[in-house]
Amino acid sequence: MSRISERFSALKQAQKGAFIPYVEAGDPDYETAMAILKAMPDAGADLIEIGMPFSDPMADGPTVQAAANRALKAGANMTKTLQMVTEFRKQDQNTPIILMGYTNPVEHYGYERFCENAAKAGADGLILVDMPFEEMDNIKPYAQKHGIDIIHLVAPTTSPQRLKKILKDATGFVYYVSIAGITGTKTATIQALQEAIPQVRAATDLPIAIGFGLSTPEHIASALTVADAAVVASALLKTLESTLDQNQNPTSETTTKVIQHTKRLAAGKQNVHK
Repeated sequence: MSRISERFSALKQAQKGAFIPYVEAGDPDYETAMAILKAMPDAGADLIEIGMPFSDPMADGPTVQAAANRALKAGANMTKTLQMVTEFRKQDQNTPIILMGYTNPVEHYGYERFCENAAKAGADGLILVDMPFEEMDNIKPYAQKHGIDIIHLVAPTTSPQRLKKILKDATGFVYYVSIAGITGTKTATIQALQEAIPQVRAATDLPIAIGFGLSTPEHIASALTVADAAVVASALLKTLESTLDQNQNPTSETTTKVIQHTKRLAAGKQNVHK
């Protein structure tokens, strides 16, 4: 049983939803990103998404784009991203780690090499935002061989027929992109989620995580009334950005404020009674 399955199974037994915060690898530098990552489980993270910095993140709004650019400027690369996972695993063997990013850096690194090294580092899942379902066979055999769950994205625009096709052999969990658009810009209404999530449930038994546009404890509480997990990225990155000095370097407040914000968001889970 994978770490992802174990975590969702335990949360289901406890009748709790999952909170999944996001950290951009190497933003604003390796040490600060590492400190934030290590502190997230105690701040209420049930699973953690680590963004793999890329120069052209087409699905992301300005906040995530800026985070990726800061990380790249500070020297982030795939080797250092995987090194973060390795270092995290020295202190935490249980919290699932999902690597999220774009096809280009993974393809450049090599699909087989990536899956092997990601698994060795201790990663559990992979989200490739811009890889169409039809091209997943490029990486799927290697992911399966090394026990990495490929997390599929579905959206309000995904037809029921395509949902069944995409989710037939899916593993880990399903990532529901709750809005049509880029990250961190708007938020889906609870009515829209109440209509959409049952259609996804009809196509899979996997847990469903809602992402894109969630930014408050209330959004998390609301999302967890219909889904199994809530993902927050841009809101945390905005907090990080607000603490940087004029040269975009971290200050003494950076890690503290991001973790305080993580705790406030995680408190949104307490308002949910499944």
